[in-house]
Amino acid sequence: MLGRRSTRVLSKIGRDVLADGTRAGGRWESSAIRGCGSRRMMMTTMRSTSKREWIGWGMRVGCVDQRRSWWDHGGMRRNVTRRMCTTAGSFDVDVPHMGESITEATVIEWTKKPGEIVAEDEIICQLETDKVTVDVRAPQAGVMLETLAQEGETVFVGNLLARMSLDTSATAAAAAKPAVAEKSAESATAESIGSDAAGKSEAAPKVEQEAAVGMPVEKKLNLAEAGERRVQMTRMRRRIAERLKDAQNTAAMLTTFNEVDMTALMDLRSEFKDQFLKKHGVKLGFMSAFVKASATALIEQPEVNAIIDGTDIVYRDYVDISVAVSTPTGLVVPVLRGCENMSFAQIEKTINGLGERARTGQLAIEEMQGGTFTISNGGVFGSLLSTPILNMPQSAILGMHIIQKRPVVVNNQIEIRPMMYLALSYDHRLIDGREAVSFLRRIKTLVEDPRRLLLDVEA
Repeated sequence: MLGRRSTRVLSKIGRDVLADGTRAGGRWESSAIRGCGSRRMMMTTMRSTSKREWIGWGMRVGCVDQRRSWWDHGGMRRNVTRRMCTTAGSFDVDVPHMGESITEATVIEWTKKPGEIVAEDEIICQLETDKVTVDVRAPQAGVMLETLAQEGETVFVGNLLARMSLDTSATAAAAAKPAVAEKSAESATAESIGSDAAGKSEAAPKVEQEAAVGMPVEKKLNLAEAGERRVQMTRMRRRIAERLKDAQNTAAMLTTFNEVDMTALMDLRSEFKDQFLKKHGVKLGFMSAFVKASATALIEQPEVNAIIDGTDIVYRDYVDISVAVSTPTGLVVPVLRGCENMSFAQIEKTINGLGERARTGQLAIEEMQGGTFTISNGGVFGSLLSTPILNMPQSAILGMHIIQKRPVVVNNQIEIRPMMYLALSYDHRLIDGREAVSFLRRIKTLVEDPRRLLLDVEA
């Protein structure tokens, strides 16, 4: 029996958990209450369809999760330790928190199978979100008992993902494998019986049809044999498609073009690339000049760096440039923060680091959030000219393209120069044509004479 004080404390901890197994806003399968002698420690075990939780009052219970929360009762602050556990000797692995806006993910691969021994912090599963691939790691060493989500299945944050044993001995691992083999055998038998029954049921109508017509039935064309196949879109590809279409439906997009003579920048790179690599440990590329030129132009043209929020215009006094990076799973745009204060070396190092992590799937969600302007370099794939689509809610995006030698007029003389087409797509709701053209011409001027970037002069 529990007194009034105990009942109130239990209700506070369990968020209105009642002794009959119900709670406000949901239903629990079972509920039990236990006392703990003179320490007046109470625990309530609440089991839902997704997880089982132990909540201890002022005392730790030997489980996995050690997150804590504070609450007030009777004028005293109590420390509540919230932990997840299952039966003795085993523990659960839940779908982790993956970012503020992410509530679900898709299981793309189990790197550990039931019966395998897992080290602490070892990757057991990979989840694909709208933006990145998240590695799920074992909270502690153990043996994988069972996986509770299939590859390709959608799971939600907090859902039960796997169950592991604390016992890492070979005996425990061997004991977990027969259970898995038995499930596989049952599933294979069920499939075999189903296919046999289906084959027999299909054979009889076919024979009857042939006998009735008096000639063999012509075989229907199989689309798969004709060279078609249907593959489900990945979560990231679906998200990319949604964002691109949202940009077309929301913004009044317009693109302006110009071309830039790369002679001076290429000469600068050829002259100092070895010294730059020796001092900074990174190669000098063209992206650092375009990022720095864009940052300078964005400070001078605040409309291009602004966004529309409802009926307001939000001006940003900082420059965070998103750089489009192509990965095997899709296009991602990690953000270089504070570009207006970065040197060429800092820009090159940051781009290289972000690009490498993007290609290996190690980018964090926070590294792709924000951004006031985007640069996309289609020239690395040989693109001569394009009209890039806005990265909403940003108001402009710069498209770089391949460098090609073309005849141009210089001082009334025709010369062969390395030229690049530049494209600026912008939201015409916010940016007028004059501002857009002036912005792109400013980038052209700074890139064609890199000394202006170092001296910070207009002409």
